[in-house]
Amino acid sequence: MKRNRVPVREQRPEERVRNFKEVSFGYNHEEALLEAERCLQCRNPRCVPGCPVAIDIPKFIQELKNGDVKAARDTIGRASNLPAVCGRVCPQEEQCEGSCIVGIKGEPVNIGKLERFVADWAMENGYKNTDKLPSNGIKIAVVGSGPAGLTCAGDLAKLGYDVTIFEALHEAGGVLVYGIPEFRLPKETVVKEEISLLKELGVKIETNVIVGRTVTIESLIEDEGFKGIFIGSGAGLPMFMGIKGENANGVMSANEYLTRANLMKAFRSDYDTPISHGKRVAVVGAGNVAMDAARTAARLGAESLIVYRRSEKEIPARAEEVHHAIEEGVIMNLLTNPKEILVDENGFVKGMICVRMELGEADASGRRKPVEVTGSEFVIDCDSVIMSLGTSPNPLIASTTKGIETNRRGCIIINEDNGETTIPGIFAGGDAVTGSATVILAMSAGKKAAFGIHEHLSETESFQ
Repeated sequence: MKRNRVPVREQRPEERVRNFKEVSFGYNHEEALLEAERCLQCRNPRCVPGCPVAIDIPKFIQELKNGDVKAARDTIGRASNLPAVCGRVCPQEEQCEGSCIVGIKGEPVNIGKLERFVADWAMENGYKNTDKLPSNGIKIAVVGSGPAGLTCAGDLAKLGYDVTIFEALHEAGGVLVYGIPEFRLPKETVVKEEISLLKELGVKIETNVIVGRTVTIESLIEDEGFKGIFIGSGAGLPMFMGIKGENANGVMSANEYLTRANLMKAFRSDYDTPISHGKRVAVVGAGNVAMDAARTAARLGAESLIVYRRSEKEIPARAEEVHHAIEEGVIMNLLTNPKEILVDENGFVKGMICVRMELGEADASGRRKPVEVTGSEFVIDCDSVIMSLGTSPNPLIASTTKGIETNRRGCIIINEDNGETTIPGIFAGGDAVTGSATVILAMSAGKKAAFGIHEHLSETESFQ
């Protein structure tokens, strides 16, 4: 067994920082087969329980090794409705690959890139598996077309339900289209292709429908005959620091910035979408969203820097994203915390007062708590500030639906076993329940809720 992975080809940093094409080229067929040979086919694989949607990883890899890519795609598809997405953006290093036995004495099998290869091969070769149970005539409404909603909808469609997704924006995909940059997740060739397969399963998608305004949960049930509801409306309400100068021109949330760049295609010269930032952009935060914003700013011609109050060890973003950001020239200002945004006489950002930090004792999250160093104030020169401090759920659905309970953070309260809310028959999952988290965890929640809905309706409805 080879201890090292088959290398993954990528665009060179000096080239990719000038374009929005995908950074990683992924594996070709020969490379995928070589990497698949590294899998030990463990009798008790640790990678499967490490996967939030429980893909049978050894099986799909063995089918790939056997030359049956169609069978490998079918195996993945039984557990995941978005394999080409997950193969690109899942934090495999913390999940399946982090549990891989091969990783004890070498590098773990590159499960993510193998999943991506299988999914891409199927799309490129027109292979689609739309097997599903006969229609049972029962209507299900899914609120939100992000990863939780798409997963729930796909699983219910496979079980024979008549599923309609209601999406507030003009394009389906949720965070997959507005939050993750093109250079990490291509929209036309990946996201739209995966969604098109769900449509072939019979899933209907209605865009420009704001549940809580255009329609309500009650009206979907009482007037339109939906027997089950899944709320996967995400967490799109950005958080700010509440520091002086935060309302200045040139301060924005990462959500707004990335939505303009991604969904509204501000990075393309043939789209008339304004996206305002200066020559030196400071991104506050160090999660994946912060790295996405900083790398997008660099591609749009700015000098880009990260401002983060902890050290490199505590950075929550994927190591791959941090590595790519540094390669692309993003400057890391670690153990640094903003205190005030400086504003010129016209109301525009002209800099940011920061302080040095040092790490003290661990806090409730297990990370060492950052402590301000007395007398360490200094100024970072910048003319734009992007806040990437996390998001919370929009309160619209909970505030317009009598009986749905939320916690103090505005997250919908559910039964952890099946995803049911405090209203029987109404389920929820993803960021609307947890606050901002990963794509794969949202998918896991959507999957759990789909079977919760099926179980609930199996007890209360007469199937045709």
